[in-house]
Amino acid sequence: MNVKINYQKELEKLIDSFKDGEKVPTLILHSCCAPCSSYVLEYLSEFFKITVFYYNPNIYPETEYDYRVQEQKNLVSNLKTKYPIEFRQGVYDKENFYSLSKGLENIPEGGERCFKCYELRLRETGKYALENGFDYFTTTLTISPHKNSQKLNEIGGKVADELGIKYLYSDFKKKNGYRRSVELSNSYGLYRQDYCGCIFSKMEADKRRGESDEQK
Repeated sequence: MNVKINYQKELEKLIDSFKDGEKVPTLILHSCCAPCSSYVLEYLSEFFKITVFYYNPNIYPETEYDYRVQEQKNLVSNLKTKYPIEFRQGVYDKENFYSLSKGLENIPEGGERCFKCYELRLRETGKYALENGFDYFTTTLTISPHKNSQKLNEIGGKVADELGIKYLYSDFKKKNGYRRSVELSNSYGLYRQDYCGCIFSKMEADKRRGESDEQK
């Protein structure tokens, strides 16, 4: 029987262990989009020097990808935080996403295809963190009520062990994190997409919309 871990409490324990006067730890934060990153940045920037790493080769179509990138840049520029936040953009190598999705195209959102996508993005973030001397890496993905935070943290820990770098365990939806992200999105006028990002999630969202329209 798998015991669920309260990753928010694990994060709070780590933060409580930081001592005043010590060097502020650096964090590379994988972000899926500006709205999800809003609360995470507000929260973690009190304790870390953060660089947002936008690596999402799953996003479809390319115009959507470009729009989400710009929204993320705008938020980083406008968000008021204790420590300044930097932004780095990964490569939009969408072929990697389609390669890992082969044979999994018809699996519903939240299944094995998503887990492979999580690992693709977390591994690239971990590599960037290692190559650039960051103390920790993590992702905004756990803020979503639609994402499997237990699986995300399991994958993040595995990648960290393999690369030899620290992963920041989290469950950002806790303590009203998701609700706060909605409030911040409204305050900053952020674009909130209605699908996760990939072509498969878009098809599912379009189907749900069509069924909803038919019921009206």
